[in-house]
Amino acid sequence: MSATTPEQIDLWRKAPSEHQRLEFKEAKNQYDNNKLYKYCVAIANEGGGRLILGIADKPPRPVVGTAAFNDPVEMAEKLFEAVGFRVDIEEVKHPDGRVLVFHIPARPKGTAYHLNGSYLMRSGEELVPMSEDQLRKIFAEGAPDWLEEHALTNIDAQQVVELLDTQAFFELFKLPYPTDRAGVIDRLVRDRLIDKLDGTYAIRRLGALMLAKRLEDFPDLQRKAPRLIVYKGNSKLDTRLDQIRTKGYAVGFQALVGFVMEQLPQNELVEDALRKQVKLVPEIAVRELVANALIHQDFGVSGASVMIEIYDNRVEISNPGEPVVPVERFIDGYQSRNERLADLMRRMNICEERSSGIDRVVSTAEAFQLPAPKFHSSHKRTVVTIYEPRNFKDMDRDDRIRACYQHCVLRWVMSERMTNQTLRERFRLPENKSALVSQVIAATIEAKLIKPDEKAGTSRKLARYLPYWA
Repeated sequence: MSATTPEQIDLWRKAPSEHQRLEFKEAKNQYDNNKLYKYCVAIANEGGGRLILGIADKPPRPVVGTAAFNDPVEMAEKLFEAVGFRVDIEEVKHPDGRVLVFHIPARPKGTAYHLNGSYLMRSGEELVPMSEDQLRKIFAEGAPDWLEEHALTNIDAQQVVELLDTQAFFELFKLPYPTDRAGVIDRLVRDRLIDKLDGTYAIRRLGALMLAKRLEDFPDLQRKAPRLIVYKGNSKLDTRLDQIRTKGYAVGFQALVGFVMEQLPQNELVEDALRKQVKLVPEIAVRELVANALIHQDFGVSGASVMIEIYDNRVEISNPGEPVVPVERFIDGYQSRNERLADLMRRMNICEERSSGIDRVVSTAEAFQLPAPKFHSSHKRTVVTIYEPRNFKDMDRDDRIRACYQHCVLRWVMSERMTNQTLRERFRLPENKSALVSQVIAATIEAKLIKPDEKAGTSRKLARYLPYWA
């Protein structure tokens, strides 16, 4: 490891924001040992990085110097005893003060570090325990990918085309259908959806999940079929329909979305003095959220499937597994749990090209004057709820704060900034209601979900806002 120079310190200070591999702490006089241990464990669990003391953590991040840990060698020994792995501590004499750099290694593959039994990670400015789902994924590193294992083996070419909807496969890829069966089989082998083994064929779970004519033909996949439940009213007390969709995700996707739309209640909308019937939720939102749920589910959760539940006043779409990305970062963040599945769905134009499509869902909610979608994780499930149209006066405090935060993130993703005016337009409120919108902004700041943009100055009229993590 080469020595860190003051010039390198200044380069790190210019980073747009702190991130997984870089954390600044002021620590002018001292720094709590236990907090240091926790940060080292969390940063190691996230791939390693640097914790730097003696620098303010808010831009422009001046060097303030630190008097903490006067004996770095002794502190390194204490750290090793506390966390069980070695952290190199480097003292840098910056012109503006003493800086300490903690070089934290990444955890070994398949291992997570803990402090007194707590497996830590960062969430915004907080240190939090890792979820069961995240730990399971770490411990499974290096193990065979469940989707790439075989669902059926020892079958011939004729059985492959009988079990899989190969016609739909070529249509989704906008490719001409081969003139013979050998061409069909060759393409499926090249896309690693089936394998040739000693003169017979095996269908990978991924190939079956995407292309199965009937998921029940694959015993370990039938419980992965999406389930649609329609209720009478706004509770689970009375079920009108409960149906499991049996086709593979790709070949059955369009029919699944169409069937969901058929089941949605109708709302009456008055536009330009004309009454017209519209569905409870726009199709584009249903399409993106169903695709998301299929792609991001945790296949390690047994006996669970994607669920679409329709009530008179809302739609809930959920998938097995807690989210990989924190729910408050769904709009701007993207990390696929099942990268090959996501890639195939993208190539077949079933889901978004660059991100999770959640930004499109939020944008659609704003355009159709719906309350902001609610994203949350429950026990081993990720749930998204889309509500029926509701005027501002009918939204409760949580609805308004959620809409404000999501609008702020959406503007940030678009390289723009939220203002009182943009939020007022999101709520379809006239200019004389600006004070009401200011109250919503104040409540969202109080909830620590947004913050004023310091670059906009102190004028309330010109105030702009950022997500809390920006």
